[in-house]
Amino acid sequence: MSEVKALFWDVGGVLLSNGWDHEERAAAIEHFHLDEGDFERRHETANDAWEKGRFSMDDYLDQTVFYCPRSFSRAEFKDVVFAQSKENRGTRVVLDDLTASGRYLLATLNNESAELNDYRIRQFDLKRNFAAFCTSCYLGVRKPGEAIYRAALGITQRAPAECIFIDDRPANLEVPRSLGMRAIHFQDPGQLVRDLIQQGVRVAPA
Repeated sequence: MSEVKALFWDVGGVLLSNGWDHEERAAAIEHFHLDEGDFERRHETANDAWEKGRFSMDDYLDQTVFYCPRSFSRAEFKDVVFAQSKENRGTRVVLDDLTASGRYLLATLNNESAELNDYRIRQFDLKRNFAAFCTSCYLGVRKPGEAIYRAALGITQRAPAECIFIDDRPANLEVPRSLGMRAIHFQDPGQLVRDLIQQGVRVAPA
């Protein structure tokens, strides 16, 4: 088995809460008393372009919220969107330990819109951990499509067998495995540490 040299991390659901998934959207829908069915239909139409960097956040909001007059402002809605993000402290401890070791290239590999991604990088100081951000909004492709994994390998110039990809969604692990990457289905920080150790990664036990 090849030595592990790079760890690719999903962000939402692993290191942080999800950025704008079902629960986060539901909180905003309730807060602003939106029609859930209407919003979700509009979200499905606009989200792919938003996460691939073809829509700005304002473009997305034009299609999902502000296509008609509202009693609240665009800035108020954005504040609620950003406020949904929380850190998974247990996972961050593991990541900080790996960062301090200096043994591995650490990079994100995630689906996220540009504004949310940039906010989360700043808010949670992700630059202290990651050497590269292989995010859908920068690459123009999304998981689980093969292109984003190939792009991440190309950007970092790592062989698949040297890489581990960590994600909380099993469907996102199928393609990287088919490309020869190792994959860990994240469930909680303790399980993550055990699986990393099993793969030969040097990390402090949880």
